[in-house]
Amino acid sequence: MRVSSGVPGFDELVEGGLLSDRLYVISGPPGSGKTTFCSHFITQGAKQGEECLYVTMHETKEELMQDMSSFEFGFDRAMQSDSIQFLNLVTESGKRTITQFGTEGGLTNRLVAFINSNDVDRVVIDSTMLLQHFFADATEEITGFLSALKQTNATVLLISEMTDPSSYSDEHYLAHGVIFFHNFLDSGGMTRGLQVIKMRGTAIDSDIRQLSFSAQGLRVHPDEQVQG
Repeated sequence: MRVSSGVPGFDELVEGGLLSDRLYVISGPPGSGKTTFCSHFITQGAKQGEECLYVTMHETKEELMQDMSSFEFGFDRAMQSDSIQFLNLVTESGKRTITQFGTEGGLTNRLVAFINSNDVDRVVIDSTMLLQHFFADATEEITGFLSALKQTNATVLLISEMTDPSSYSDEHYLAHGVIFFHNFLDSGGMTRGLQVIKMRGTAIDSDIRQLSFSAQGLRVHPDEQVQG
């Protein structure tokens, strides 16, 4: 089954949507659209009545809502609904919530138990900095964490701060799909692009497509290629 990203134009690039219950890495430089893409994704889930989870250690729910407040794709309403649970793992309330799911096995077991116990359909994890904060042995523990997420019945988007699309990291190899955001600065100003680098079970061409922001949020222009 495929699920809609909620981003206009994107689903056309991946045969109608993301394959469900899989792990996808959303990579790119700061300000390129990663968080907005994931906010579309989580909002789409809420609109469809799915159980959604947003996990972060960067910002509060209020700060995220403020970041998205200039867009009109329904993020505010979705975040205030019962469909989305917000979990900041460095706040006291976030720690209490996740600790309810046990103290053994660290973050991996507790978060997976949370996802399974709440029948979560869509998850956003913001970001790989979170993993580096919680895991001392980054390579081995992150591998275990991502492998465990892949075994849940949730479609997971993991935001990565990778800025080089040709430099793969552990999460890229483990993920079912990798979506890369580009910022190109030229004489005409900033050009934004989106590239599906990897997508198992889906026919892709890996060309960079134009990406734009408007009051409605992100839009991918599937028929407009960008030269990197």
